[in-house]
Amino acid sequence: MPNIKPISEMKNYTSIVNELSYGNRIYFTKNGHGLCALVDMKELDELDTLKAKLQLLTKLNEAKVSIKDEGTISADDLEKELGL
Repeated sequence: MPNIKPISEMKNYTSIVNELSYGNRIYFTKNGHGLCALVDMKELDELDTLKAKLQLLTKLNEAKVSIKDEGTISADDLEKELGL
């Protein structure tokens, strides 16, 4: 069950931090709308890693499609194109 609190409860910062744990994010609202969240550092690191992996897989897929649609060039042609 999500742990949702109004932002005004941040006055009780210590008690809120004590509720925080891996997998138990705390969401804050302002005027009934989502504003921000507190996330355990280990969980945040894992989310950042997953985001980086997803970005890499997206770029690799774009490259795969490009190779399929446009083909490749030889190493010699690449060197000529780069002026080497």
